[in-house]
Amino acid sequence: MTRKREPAVSSLPELARGRLLTVQEVAERLNTSVRFPRRLIEERRIFFVHVGRNVRIPESALEAFIAAGLVAPVAPSKRRAA
Repeated sequence: MTRKREPAVSSLPELARGRLLTVQEVAERLNTSVRFPRRLIEERRIFFVHVGRNVRIPESALEAFIAAGLVAPVAPSKRRAA
């Protein structure tokens, strides 16, 4: 008799799943200096994970941070010719 394996269920929140990025990789993706993601971490404005003494930012958390700052374009107003 073969047993069916159930898929592993992660206890991690959705924003903590996926690839973990270094602070340097996050800075490169945001096209900023390393100081900016470090400030985001210090101010607790982005989810991060401690891996021993290292800090990593889940890729999904970075995507959520970017999406939260997304600004929709303004639709052009219809003007009447005077």
